Amino acid sequence: MRNGKRGRYTQEFKLEAVRLVESGQSIAGAARSLGVVEQTLSNWVRLHRAGKLKEVNCKAGVTAEQMEISRLRAELVRVTMERDILGKATAYFAKGQK
Repeated sequence: MRNGKRGRYTQEFKLEAVRLVESGQSIAGAARSLGVVEQTLSNWVRLHRAGKLKEVNCKAGVTAEQMEISRLRAELVRVTMERDILGKATAYFAKGQK
């Protein structure tokens, strides 16, 4: 993680992330869309399958609002990248039609 800081995630967030993977999405894709490290998500999936996924009990836990902000930032990065790709593709195909 950046700056040596560890993320703190709620149990609900972890379970939702695991549900994404179990519904067929790749670990890499789910991690990217949620803004977490692939290895972290992989660990959550492994622990969930073993029935040992626990919430981090810490005073410095992440609030629901912080989790939502993190998720929205990750989604903004993804959507911006998609927009840029579509703009380049549109320009490429428009050039070929002249």
